Amino acid sequence: MELTPELIVRAYAGGVFPMAESGNSAQVHWFEPRRRGIMPLDGFHVSRSLRRRRRRGAYRFSCDQDFAGVMVRCADRSETWINPGIISVFKELHEIGLAHCVAVHDTDGAFVGGVYGLAMGGAFFAESMVSGATDGSKLALAELVARLNAGGYALMDTQYLTPHLASLGGIEISRASYRQALDAALMTPADALRAFGPATAPDGAIWQLEEPVDRQMTDQE
Repeated sequence: MELTPELIVRAYAGGVFPMAESGNSAQVHWFEPRRRGIMPLDGFHVSRSLRRRRRRGAYRFSCDQDFAGVMVRCADRSETWINPGIISVFKELHEIGLAHCVAVHDTDGAFVGGVYGLAMGGAFFAESMVSGATDGSKLALAELVARLNAGGYALMDTQYLTPHLASLGGIEISRASYRQALDAALMTPADALRAFGPATAPDGAIWQLEEPVDRQMTDQE
């Protein structure tokens, strides 16, 4: 089955997403996990040390400046589900304004971290993130969460919950709860320009918090 932007949009709106067996595999499989990973946008954990590093001004944050580069870095690992077909269709989605990336560089221009995903309505589907230096993916994810909050997004889907995401505040909810949250988020008007437009990110709520927030979405069948 050929991956097209239209197919991806329909699938994600229905709670389904594709993954390849490997970066060299031409075939993709479609998944809808029984337990879905999400990142509550009011519950992202930012450590004091990470916040201090951000405030020192040692990093440059950008959005949508090198979408293909971030995707390729995410796929450039020994085990990956991102094959050429997925890269190609997400480049198309980026060109029509639906797929976005956040990247972090140090003051010398070296890549520190990045994350990319798909925005539809008030939902953002975070596809993959990558670190080029210590805490790089954490910095990129925190920047993304700040942007989503600034744009009024209602849901951040992470597909699965990894120990890394759990340490940052990620949780699992049931498939039924996810579908309800997704339907509501798709109907939520969000300001994509405010979230993804500026090349230089605003200081979002995540970076202004004095203490990490620890609030979780209620999981109900």
